[in-house]
Amino acid sequence: MKVLKFGGTSVGSPERMKNVAKIIDDNNRKIVVLSAVSGTTNSLVEISSLAEKQLKSEAKKAIEELEKKYAIFINDLLNNETAQKEAKELIFNIFETLKTLADSPFTVRTEKRILAQGEIISTNLFQLYLKEQNISSVLVSALNFMRIGKDDEPDYFYIKENLKRELKAFPDTQIIVTQGFITKNVYGEIDNLQRGGSDFSASLIGAAIKAEEIQIWTDIDGFHNNDPRYVKNTKPIRELSFDEAAELAYFGAKILHPASVLPAKLQNIPVLLKNTLQPEAVGTLITREEKGDGIKAVAAKDGITSVKINSARMLLAYGFLRKVFETFEKYETSIDMITTSEISVSVTIDNIKNLAKIEEELQKYSSIIVEHEQTIICVVGNFIAEKTGVALKVFEALGNIPLRMISYGGSMHNISLLINTKDKQKALELLSKHLFETSNE
Repeated sequence: MKVLKFGGTSVGSPERMKNVAKIIDDNNRKIVVLSAVSGTTNSLVEISSLAEKQLKSEAKKAIEELEKKYAIFINDLLNNETAQKEAKELIFNIFETLKTLADSPFTVRTEKRILAQGEIISTNLFQLYLKEQNISSVLVSALNFMRIGKDDEPDYFYIKENLKRELKAFPDTQIIVTQGFITKNVYGEIDNLQRGGSDFSASLIGAAIKAEEIQIWTDIDGFHNNDPRYVKNTKPIRELSFDEAAELAYFGAKILHPASVLPAKLQNIPVLLKNTLQPEAVGTLITREEKGDGIKAVAAKDGITSVKINSARMLLAYGFLRKVFETFEKYETSIDMITTSEISVSVTIDNIKNLAKIEEELQKYSSIIVEHEQTIICVVGNFIAEKTGVALKVFEALGNIPLRMISYGGSMHNISLLINTKDKQKALELLSKHLFETSNE
């Protein structure tokens, strides 16, 4: 049994939703995980923000605008009068719920419930379309089996046992449709998985049933060797290891969230990245195996802030690094890169929410230099740190672009470089030209 996840762009219009139905209708039993229709989650975030600010009339207007879009969506998706009536009743009830939530006192739980409606809408409409097409299918709510614990981590045993029970109720049904992203927490309240959203849901489901394969369908045919938004003539990568894929995803490749395939990795379940717009394309297969040597891809992560901590008073002092890391941990701020010298430590972060508090604490024993608008360039490959000349190729390619930090040897799969964001596109183009074009001649 396979698990197939389709992202927001894959179900972003009635035409694309119909295309997904064609892809999955192959007489093989599977679980289909859907994201919200593209654009819906952004609208729900806006509605939640307006509700939190007690801008009730603006929130109501935003809800009504989204409801109008779905009225058109339903008319284009469904032909059967009965199916259309059922869909319109469903939408009416969901948007009445949204209006009630927006008009009520706002809490963290309010936001979670508002955001959950996107996946609930997409899966219900998709199931109505499958039913109209006489495709053997059933909708099973993720809230019936997906749960996180007090630490916001998945409750693997609960998911496995409850999903097993749900599947047992439909032994002859070919297609099980469910939501990505949404879950219940340990208190039975609606919550979400945050990290990787629907990708994480698919991976958890695949691990729970020990799936034959997990497929992640988006609007691009797998990982590319560079970012196609900035560089021309990029090429898809046919095979990657879990570690290589995680490095690329963490450092900017938007196609996959780095944490989302961890359950699949632990169960050794292959993950296949496919393109709904070109289903015939091979895609990228991610497995435990390391295949091929040398540099495979380049990715870039924007929104980086560098923090340089100088402490001459603590020259080679025992406990200096511990104090630095404990400060970042205290304010729940993760570090991407780190370099050290005798009297200083430089780190990068992508979340500046608590930066002022961190600076205040570090300044008690250090001088601090903060630089914003930085980008991490990540060069990924198989055992890259052991390959003679690999680092030299990277540095030669970048020519006169100033490198603010370099991380090399911490992982066998990447070299990470910090540059100013204004130099990002040029850096990606240069790396593509020197690392990939020359090697293909």
